[in-house]
Amino acid sequence: MNLGKFEIYPVTDGYIYLDGGAVFGIVPRVLWEKTYPPDEKNRIKLSLHCLLIMTGKYKILIDTGVGTKHGEKFCRIYGINKKPNLPDSLHRFGFQPNDIDLVVNTHLHFDHAGGNTTLNERGEVVPTFPRARYFVQKGEMNAAINSNERTKASYLPEDFLPIRDAQQLSLIDEEIIEVDKGVSLVKMGGHTQHYQCVKIESEGRVAFFPGDLIPTVAHLQYPYISGYDLFPLETLKSKKKALQQAFEERWLLIFQHDPDVCMGYLKKVDGRFEVDEVK
Repeated sequence: MNLGKFEIYPVTDGYIYLDGGAVFGIVPRVLWEKTYPPDEKNRIKLSLHCLLIMTGKYKILIDTGVGTKHGEKFCRIYGINKKPNLPDSLHRFGFQPNDIDLVVNTHLHFDHAGGNTTLNERGEVVPTFPRARYFVQKGEMNAAINSNERTKASYLPEDFLPIRDAQQLSLIDEEIIEVDKGVSLVKMGGHTQHYQCVKIESEGRVAFFPGDLIPTVAHLQYPYISGYDLFPLETLKSKKKALQQAFEERWLLIFQHDPDVCMGYLKKVDGRFEVDEVK
């Protein structure tokens, strides 16, 4: 769709299945299971939406999904469905990995940064987007490299160290920074300490990619905070700020993990945020 002078494409890396209790945190299963029905392992289906932005100067990719490097056991545990995977989704719109100029990682968890790298014909892990600069918060990179018992399962070094080694990495240490005019990276901690969202502005229109700050439509409600969030009270603070501004200024919200709703505008019903879907 057009957003002012920009074009945005809702590309995807397929689906992943994660534990419903972890996704919805303290919210009881009885409140979410009808909308997000769990399988026999208590996992729910989540999309791996990414976003391609065409600014006229750059082709900018936001997040890269889980990637294609993982073995059968990993894919079975997380129910990974690669139909389509990210390269195929890009190809559907007429783009190739070589076309991407900038890659932004909201953070470095494997379901957001796994597609940063791929295996070449010799089985070596190399950057998937060979011409791109990858933008990551400096604090996020430090947290990924120095992961602890709580976080190490989410950070896979093969997703980000080859980017650094190939000298394609740009580390950010600012609260807000433009990577191109109208495309801003906004640090909003909560999910991780140095998490960043993406704000896109052109000719008075605004789109916002909150990623894991608001992963599904259900997470529009303030108590719905993922058990994966390392700083849940920071998530609450960041989410309140973002949603109020998005409602007042009519931002287009792009949901990364909702299996049914990709994007839409906020409305209030009985004092609660809901979404008018845009297809």
